[in-house]
Formats: sequence, C-alpha cells, structure tokens
Amino acid sequence: MTGNETGRDATTRESSDAAGTRTGFVPNLREQVSDRVSLAARITLLTTVAVGLTIAAVGVTIFLTVRTEINHSLDTSLVKRAHAVAEAPEAADQMRSGTVPAALLASDILIGLIAPENTWAVPELLPYIGAPERAVAGGVDPESIRTVDIDGTPYRIVAVQSGRHEAVVVAQSMQSSSRTLDRLEIALWVVGAAGVIVAGIAGWLVATNSLRPVRRLTRAAERVARTEQLTPIEVTGDDELARLTIAFNSMLTSLDASKERQRQLVADAGHELRTPLTSLRTNIELLSQAETKGGLSPRARGELMADVRAQIGELTTLVGDLVELARETSPTHAPERTDLGEVLMNCVQRVRLRAPGIEFNVDSAPWIVVGDTQLLERAVTNLLDNAAKWSPPLGTVEVRLHDGALTVADNGPGINEDDLPHVFERFYRSREARMLPGSGLGLAIVAEAADRHGGTVTARRAPSGGAVMTLTIPGEAPAAQ
Repeated sequence: MTGNETGRDATTRESSDAAGTRTGFVPNLREQVSDRVSLAARITLLTTVAVGLTIAAVGVTIFLTVRTEINHSLDTSLVKRAHAVAEAPEAADQMRSGTVPAALLASDILIGLIAPENTWAVPELLPYIGAPERAVAGGVDPESIRTVDIDGTPYRIVAVQSGRHEAVVVAQSMQSSSRTLDRLEIALWVVGAAGVIVAGIAGWLVATNSLRPVRRLTRAAERVARTEQLTPIEVTGDDELARLTIAFNSMLTSLDASKERQRQLVADAGHELRTPLTSLRTNIELLSQAETKGGLSPRARGELMADVRAQIGELTTLVGDLVELARETSPTHAPERTDLGEVLMNCVQRVRLRAPGIEFNVDSAPWIVVGDTQLLERAVTNLLDNAAKWSPPLGTVEVRLHDGALTVADNGPGINEDDLPHVFERFYRSREARMLPGSGLGLAIVAEAADRHGGTVTARRAPSGGAVMTLTIPGEAPAAQ
C-alpha cells in the first residue's frame, strides 16, 4: 500500500466521520430545539406555517388565473381586430399602398399586411416577422399567436389569413397587462404577509388561552411532586381539557385513598405485630430466667412452649395475611381456569383437620372460574375457618355452592347489627372477637379476592342465629358430557 493510498483512506475516513457527526448532530439539535420550544410556541408556529402555505397557494392560484385571463382577453381582442382588417378590402388596399387607416392607429398597436415574399405597412414589424406569420400568409396555418420583445418591450403578435395568400399581423404592447400583474403581485405579497402576521398573533392568543388549563394541571402536578398535597383542581367548562382535569382529580383521589390505605395498613400492622412479638419476648425472658434459677417443671415448661408455638403460629398467619393484602391488585399467578367446586372440597378437607369437632355439610356443584387459584383457596379457607371458629363444640357448618354462589352458614352467636358493615374491613374485630385468636385480616382477604375476580361477598345474620357469608364469583357451569 502506497503513501498516497493511505492518505486517501485517511481522508475518506475523516470525511465519513465528519458526515456521520453532522448526520447525528441534526436529530440531536432538533430534539434540543423541540425540548426548548414551548407547546404554545409550537402551536403558533404550526398555525402560522399552515396559514402561510394556504395564503401562498391561494395567491399563486389567483396570480396565474388573472394572468391567464389577461393574456386570453388580449389574444381575443387582437384576433378580432386582425379578422376585422382581413375582412375589410379597403383597409388592406391602403396598407398595400404603405399607409394604415386612421381607425386602426393606436399608440401601443402595430399592424401590417404580409405576403409570403413581401411586407406592407409599419416597417417596425419587419424585423420581427418570423416563420409562424409567413406560414399563415402562405396558407399553412389559419392563425398564429406568440410573444416577441420589441425594443425591450414585450409585444403580443397575432397573424390571421386575409384570404388572398396574405396575412394580417397585429402586435400590441403588453406593458399595461404587465403593470397590472406587477400591482397584483405586490398586493398579494402585502396581503399574504399581513395574513401570516395576523395568523401568528391569533395562533399565539388561541394557544395561550387554550393551554391555560394545561398549565394549571402542570402546576398542580409539580405541587403534588413537591409537597405531596393531593388537592383536587377546580373544573371549569365541559371540553376535553375539563375531562382531562376531571381524570387528573380522579387520579389524585385514588392516589390519596391509596396513601391512606397504606398508612392505615402500616399503623394497623405495627399494632397487630406488637402483641405477638411482646408475648414472645416475655415467654423467652421467662425461659431465660428459669434456666438461671434451676429450670422449670416439665408441665410449666410444656405450657410455656405451647404458648410460644401458638404465638409463632399467630405471627406467621398475620405476616402471611399482610403480604397477601399488600399485593393490592397485582396477582402473583397468571389467571387460569379452575373448578371452584374442587377448590371448595380441598379447603373443607384441610379445615376438618384443624377443627375435628365441627361437622361440615357440603352441597356443591361444579363451577368453572378464571382467576388466581391460590387466592381463591385462601379466601374459601378463611370463610370456613371463620365459621369453624364461631361454631360451638360439635357444631355444624352448612356449605353450599351453586351457580357461583358459595354460602357458608354456622350456628354460632351470629353478627351484631353494628358489626355487619365492618366485618370485611382490615383489622376490624368485634368486641367478642378480641378475646379469640386472629388478626382481623381473614375476611378482608375474602373481600379482596372477590374484588379481584369481579365478584362480591356479603355477610348477614341468619334468622335462626349464626352468621351467613356468601361469596359470589362470576363463571360458568361446565358443559354436560
């Protein structure tokens, strides 16, 4: 490889790099300009450009139309004048003699009579007579129309046959029409510029006034980000921006409710976790002190260890319930088709092991649902555990599942009227329930499962005593085999 080739390659690379740099710089520059230009300015610019292009198109159309009409009118007038001369023998005879009739004289009109070999009258036209006019004189063409420049002035020349192997040639200056078109062009430029200026001012005013609600929303969003104050914005009007404001207010309301639920969950969780943790610490301290003083009796030690295991179980259940509720509406498992009847039977078997003294009478029919199987199992288990907890020893729980409605009825003391509206709230525990183990989250998980699956859950007091819980999940009965 020679030195010249190396130099050429380096130059080529430098040129490519420079071109690449310029090519990459243009989009970045456009992005920076786009970021720096406000929305109102962009709307104004687009409006002005659109109006300017429209005015330009209309102006060009008007100018071309007027010019065409002026030229057509001039051509028509010259053709009529030429035919009038051709049809007047006296005028043709006078022009053959070298004079032009007084009636045909005009300051900006030149007229003459030509034959294929001769020209009479108005010698000014002789240098500009060309092949088109001689073709008309020779009978080749009936007429001809063209534009020539005579002494720096544009003339329109028309030639028509006179019927004697001659042609009448009429030329008229186009200065008048040119001045008219020049004045029209200036007027169109002035009107167009004024229209663009007016369009820019109007676009700016419209953009500024129209974007005022958007600026209010922007300030509100910045205020929320800065102060975390979720104050709704006043809604004015009923247009698209008003709907945007309403949607923004709805988002603020939902965000405020979510934050409140989060604060309540944290506060309640801290309160509920404190009790088992305190009990565990107390029992562990008792075990530690007892070991330093000779230990506990086997009976006392067994009772203390049983209490520790119970507290650990309660704490485990509470943490699981908190994790389940903290998931909000984001399922951890993909929705799948499942038979709610099979879920119910599996849950009944597990609860029977935990409550051997309770009898469960189950009347179930298949019901296919689409959802989170583990969440449904948790909800059904909580309903059965709640019924078993409130049932008396050797009590009976009636369980019925038909057409997607799962009803669980116990024969316990029932639910007080004051407690009915609150049984599915998180950490809510009635006065009687505070003496029993539990976190107050079981029925809240049932309500959460119903909501995620588009269903409902209700609680009522049975006429004969006891509580009746009904969980309804949308689905369908399996096809008959």
